[in-house]
Amino acid sequence: MQLSDLDLTKTYSYADYLQWTFEDRLELIKGKIFKMTPAPASVHQRLSWVISGELYNYLKGKTCKAYAAPFDVRLPRKGVNDDKKIFTVVQPDVCIICDPTKIDARGCTGAPDIIIEILSPGNNQKEVRNKYEVYEESGIREYWLVSPQDKTFLIYTLVDGHYQASRPLAEGDIVTTSILPGFELSLQTVFEEIN
Repeated sequence: MQLSDLDLTKTYSYADYLQWTFEDRLELIKGKIFKMTPAPASVHQRLSWVISGELYNYLKGKTCKAYAAPFDVRLPRKGVNDDKKIFTVVQPDVCIICDPTKIDARGCTGAPDIIIEILSPGNNQKEVRNKYEVYEESGIREYWLVSPQDKTFLIYTLVDGHYQASRPLAEGDIVTTSILPGFELSLQTVFEEIN
């Protein structure tokens, strides 16, 4: 089977997703297939590495854990844990999960505490619109959006079921979060190797 064999207008579940064996990397958002861009550019991977490294150093010995793509995050509707009824499966660049019961051999079921997405040319609409909506609906406490193109960093924080955006952060700013007390991410460090 190839991706071209699928009807892209159809709604698919996680059970369908598990059956696919083609090489293309995909995500399901509300049952619709979103083809991921080819392997991320070196800038994207470098940013992911730096952010993951900073998180790894902070999280050593703590309950919360960070996971980097490819890592399936299944976002079921409340109370649903049947693969045939899960219609959203994403692979965020980095996610932080503080509840170890959400982790299994296939990834994460339920909302991570923080999801970090690094924008790549060509996927901005998916990240900004579709994932924003599904992350908000799923109860992900913070959604960090990193833009290598303009060296900015936004934090969307869930307040009363809706995201509130931080001011745009840039080089010279320090990212902090109440989810990880004492964690500081220097955006000077994050963006320093990007030309």
